Amino acid sequence: MVSLDFDALRETRATNPGRLAEVYANRQRRELLAGDGRLMIVAADHPARGALAVNGNATAMADRYELLTKLAVALERPGVDGVLGTPDIIDDLALLGLLDDKIVVGSMNRGGLRGASFEMDDRYTAYDMPAIERDGLDFAKNLVRINLQDTGTIDTLEASALAVSDAAELRIPIMLEPFMSEWVDGHIKNNLSTDQVILSVAIAAGLGNSSAYSWLKLPVVPDMERVMASTTLPTLLLGGDPAGNESELQEQWAHALGLPGVRGLVVGRTLLYPADDDVARAVDVAANLVHGS
Repeated sequence: MVSLDFDALRETRATNPGRLAEVYANRQRRELLAGDGRLMIVAADHPARGALAVNGNATAMADRYELLTKLAVALERPGVDGVLGTPDIIDDLALLGLLDDKIVVGSMNRGGLRGASFEMDDRYTAYDMPAIERDGLDFAKNLVRINLQDTGTIDTLEASALAVSDAAELRIPIMLEPFMSEWVDGHIKNNLSTDQVILSVAIAAGLGNSSAYSWLKLPVVPDMERVMASTTLPTLLLGGDPAGNESELQEQWAHALGLPGVRGLVVGRTLLYPADDDVARAVDVAANLVHGS
């Protein structure tokens, strides 16, 4: 059982916020692609978008202490290379001493709150590239939802292009997660047809004044071979619907991980909130798919 000193975390946040800069300055870092050149990243940037639900539980991710404990379990498992989160979560993990020798990914745009009328105007309200450089993080991540019927999309595309350009100038990898999206009954729905995923890849890959440091984070969809044939950018697979069939999802991951250009997985709620609540088991299965036994 992971033991975390939450009393010390709260005390430091209240009385010594400058401690964070010291922790980041002294964090032990690693090469991005060490060993087999593949990455297993645990994602936890959902709460900042107001997305707290998992498997029908509307407040599953609301307990921050439970979430941090689950992340600690995941980060201690063999084969887990790093974590993706917003500043509040990454700062907590840093103060808890959990980020040494891990790839740390800063999540940037969280302004398009889930269910909001302005959801497609996905402004950059979390990390920016100077902050990612300041804290010595290893990777940036942004969500690029493209809705051809919503004018908010152009602001998101412009902000994303600027972030890609800044990342290239700072020589920091940036992970683009594109979707073709649409309004359906007042809610945003991502179109996961193969042709629409390919279209989203074509649009996202061209953002910014350089693609030198651009990566993709893509859903696993039917005929994934065609998707991977649409780009030369290094690609990580996103986790998929945690409410789906676990073994079927793992089979899809295993197949897609064997395709040229695929470098690993970025998975969040599927691993942190599995049906049997065994985080270590769920993480071990995914890490084994990425790195092998």
